[in-house]
Amino acid sequence: MTLTVGKNETSGDDGGEPELVVKCSVLGGFSESDEIRALIASLPEISENAATKEVATEKFLVIMDRYQEQPHLLDPHLEWMMNMLLDIARNEKSPPPLLHLGFKFLYIISKVRGYKIFMQLFPHEVVDVHPVLDLLSRQNPKDPEIWETRYMLLLWLSMTCLIPFDLSRLDGHLDSVSGQAREPTMDRILAIVKTYLTVTDSCRYAAAVLVSKFMTRPDVKKKHLADFLDWSLTTIMQADEKLMIDLVVMDGTLQSLAQLFKHGKRDDFLQHAPTVLQCLDQKHLLESNHEMLRKLGVKLIQRLGLTFLKPRLAKWRYQRGSRSLAANLSMAQSTPGSETPGTPDVEMRDQEEDYDIPEEVETVIEQLLVGLKDTETIVLLSLTFQETDNAWHGGCLALAELGRRGLLLPSRLANVVPLILKALTYDEKRGACSVGSNVRDAACYVCWAFARAYEPPELTPFVSQIASALLITTVFDRSVNCRRAASVSGTFPHGIDIVTTADYFAVGNISNCYLTISVYIASFPDYTQAMIDHLIAMKINHWNDEIRDLATKALHNLTPQAPEYMASVLPQLLQSTTSSDLHGRHGAILAFAEITHALYKLGADMLLVLGELMRPAMCSLIEKMSLSKMPLKDDPVIEGWQWLIDDTLKSLHLMSSRTRDVVRVTAELPRPTDYPLFPPRAYLLVSQYVAGLKSPEVLTRSSSALALGCLPKCMARTRLQQVCQQLLVYTLSHTHTHPIDSEVSFTEGRRDAVRAIAQLCVKVGVSAQGTPDSVICSGNIGQVYRPLLHSMGDYTTDSRGDVGSWVREAAMTSLMEVTLLVVSTAPELLAPDLVERMMCCIVQQAAEKIDRYRAHAGMVFLRLLHCSDPAVPHIHHREELLSIFPTGTTLNWNASSHAFPYITQLLGLEHYRYHTLLGLTVSVGGLTSSTVRFSSQSLFEHLKGIQQDSTALGHFGDALLKVFKDNLRHDRVSIPLLKMLDMILSNNCFEVFATQEDHPFCVDLLALCKEEIKRSMSMQKLPSCIAVFCGLIQFRGPVRKLVLSQLLVLLGHGLFAVRKETAGQMYEMLLTYDDVVDAEVLDEAMTLLSDTNWSVVDAKEQRRGRSMRRNINVHRSNPF
Repeated sequence: MTLTVGKNETSGDDGGEPELVVKCSVLGGFSESDEIRALIASLPEISENAATKEVATEKFLVIMDRYQEQPHLLDPHLEWMMNMLLDIARNEKSPPPLLHLGFKFLYIISKVRGYKIFMQLFPHEVVDVHPVLDLLSRQNPKDPEIWETRYMLLLWLSMTCLIPFDLSRLDGHLDSVSGQAREPTMDRILAIVKTYLTVTDSCRYAAAVLVSKFMTRPDVKKKHLADFLDWSLTTIMQADEKLMIDLVVMDGTLQSLAQLFKHGKRDDFLQHAPTVLQCLDQKHLLESNHEMLRKLGVKLIQRLGLTFLKPRLAKWRYQRGSRSLAANLSMAQSTPGSETPGTPDVEMRDQEEDYDIPEEVETVIEQLLVGLKDTETIVLLSLTFQETDNAWHGGCLALAELGRRGLLLPSRLANVVPLILKALTYDEKRGACSVGSNVRDAACYVCWAFARAYEPPELTPFVSQIASALLITTVFDRSVNCRRAASVSGTFPHGIDIVTTADYFAVGNISNCYLTISVYIASFPDYTQAMIDHLIAMKINHWNDEIRDLATKALHNLTPQAPEYMASVLPQLLQSTTSSDLHGRHGAILAFAEITHALYKLGADMLLVLGELMRPAMCSLIEKMSLSKMPLKDDPVIEGWQWLIDDTLKSLHLMSSRTRDVVRVTAELPRPTDYPLFPPRAYLLVSQYVAGLKSPEVLTRSSSALALGCLPKCMARTRLQQVCQQLLVYTLSHTHTHPIDSEVSFTEGRRDAVRAIAQLCVKVGVSAQGTPDSVICSGNIGQVYRPLLHSMGDYTTDSRGDVGSWVREAAMTSLMEVTLLVVSTAPELLAPDLVERMMCCIVQQAAEKIDRYRAHAGMVFLRLLHCSDPAVPHIHHREELLSIFPTGTTLNWNASSHAFPYITQLLGLEHYRYHTLLGLTVSVGGLTSSTVRFSSQSLFEHLKGIQQDSTALGHFGDALLKVFKDNLRHDRVSIPLLKMLDMILSNNCFEVFATQEDHPFCVDLLALCKEEIKRSMSMQKLPSCIAVFCGLIQFRGPVRKLVLSQLLVLLGHGLFAVRKETAGQMYEMLLTYDDVVDAEVLDEAMTLLSDTNWSVVDAKEQRRGRSMRRNINVHRSNPF
């Protein structure tokens, strides 16, 4: 079965998990049988060649892995595959590589089909015992390359142990021809068992299987069972858990004991069970730090307990029907009350007898109870709220298993169901996280098990409670796994309709569950009140703020289903607003606000009510009250609302993004919308926010920018000129070329100021003949665009990374919104130089390295380019741009491989060349491998296309030098630029220039590089510059001597790492360009470069350096 899992990108983005789209195709049969037959037949020819052997193994593995989900399709073909591969093993002429390859193929088949089924096909006749034993004895137990051979031989040997003859009959005469005694077969197998139980690979698991087959033979258990158990217990007692090798030994030994007590007869092992239990008790395995040892310890103790107890059926157990179809039919045909010999009840009474329970059973139960609370165990018999989450988890799983096996009588359901209902809502906060999802998932499993274990009449009294609890878990649980488990765990009223809506994929998105699916389920009256009660009692006071937020929104959506009941809940919420629990107060206020607004929409009567966590809740309440048009004209509460909004705005940047969104929306509605502020008050409010932009407090400036962006249209149109001027001053306070203090560099404030400019422009509108104080017009258009274009160059960085990208993203969005607004109303306001600068800045962002912002810039660029009603005026090279990006183009800007082939085409357009190259520089010379690879490939493709056009190549070189000159000693650009230059020169992209004597490009580039590293000690910059110098050596003329002089200066640099890097780069350079120095001194120069210890420069090394300089014939005026 082929299974494909992918994410549905259209799923909600409010914190919910993405939906999964699963596609599967069921295979019809083993269609590759002919191909596998041919592949196995070709093994003798390919086994000697390592390459062909690896290809064949990989091909075989790929084919077999297709059947991991449907291994039964291999069953008709297992026998002939095994016979073909065993023929290789039985052939004495098979070379070792072929033998091991055959067993590797056998292991792959065993892994897919399962060893328990596959090993049954091994031939297990008398004649197979010694060949398999001899072959296994010749293997090296510690060879990691051929462990598959040993693994399969151990399984084969396990099957041969099933022969019904005494193994001593296979020994014949133990004296060999040479007179030396041969080891008996039984002893040889026992030695192999002990050896392979202590190996570090998977062979010890196969050895444990061998133990279960070998030691339970009648002839072996008489002679060796007691000794083997003594050896096993001694090994366990002497092992030290702190040593890894002893952990492996204990693992193998415990595996073998667990297999023995599983497959052995009770009568044979009962006498040894107390000794084994005593050993395990003394070793304290359940206190081990290794979960595998704890697991094996519990498994072995459990099987010891079953050994102590006689097997019998509990006559009181509850059975829903019978597992046998024949028994069900016979019971249906028999007369009521009749009882015939051979029925289970008769046999049970015949077998019933009293006997003493061994004392060891108490120890076994005690050990199991100790292990019940382990994080890896699953059993517990009683629950209390004082128990840990692991105890709850284990108890739920134990109840499920007891119910499935009929050991939990229907009379106990009244006591069990309340515990299960509590487990379905178990959620406990511990530190910064919570525990309980495993408990809730196990409780869903209990409901699933009970629905299948009990007859419907037995569960009828509890169906309503269980159904409501399961549906609440389905839509309101915080864990996606619990929601999915609950959606399939029970049968309940209206189940078909509900399960169709709340299916596996639908409940994957938590926002969809709370806001959509819950509304549908609440439309059934059986569940409405239970869902509302759960949200009020458990979710609006939840420790997670996202859950509280979703719960209050869900209450808003559920109000139309039960408006009267919702109105009755409001007094309870009012009481909760004064609770000592901070989370409870926060959730109660939010819930009251949402329910109030929902009731207002329904025309119902309303009730009015008037730390950092509480502020968003109060702001949300103000918003909903304003939208509800409460009759509060001239009410003093308006002053309180305004004060709360202003005070909250001052600390807004310290809050989460979700909280900021709530406050921003509320800031736009500071009063009931039917009663706007009077002009004097509006004037004072605007003056307050404008003055806040000049405050020495950075948070005050930022909050004032936010507030100005949220001004209503009537207020913004009174003092637009002054507001825009202050926002301009605030955004221009940052410049990337000069250091600034932390106050001015508050990035979030500049981002909000840029957004505020666009918001004001959209609100006031555009009019070519308007006044600057009321609309966007010719008198203030430049004042609007200047801060936006300036913000496109914000590359501020701090401990969080490139935080300036937030400002650039906001600036791109604002430019698009303002430009489209101006174009739709008065396109004549846009000057050519303004449009050119805007488009060039956006192109630069579209060529840079961060995928998210490149994609945003690409979207903005195409939106402006393709705008046609009317078109954005003065866009240079419009026709060429439309040929590169035709209307309707679908371009994945996030993918470097898709975006950069389009971006590099802009290098051929004069007005965009410089900014495109500036953006490409940080991409080609960046650190992200995929971005570097695809951007450099696209750049080289462009350069390859203009190699024959010296004019185009010259324009490219001039733009490259201008980028270098404009960003000299600006590390954000200069360091990746040096890396890009190294790649360009290494690929001989300027080969046309290199053939000319002292080409100006080389001379200018050399001068810029020398200036860039002047007095620099940067180990990021110097190695890249050295590589550029070595690349410049390809240019001919006197400039070559200047390059060599600079390299020799770097050989004497104060940092040994620089000297070493220079020597290595020069060595490679001389290998590539052997005409740089005379042939007679080339060997000596390369010897000096390679043999000199550049880490330490002493007098001897200085003499070697001067000797190299003379040989290369460089002026001595350049100091070494």
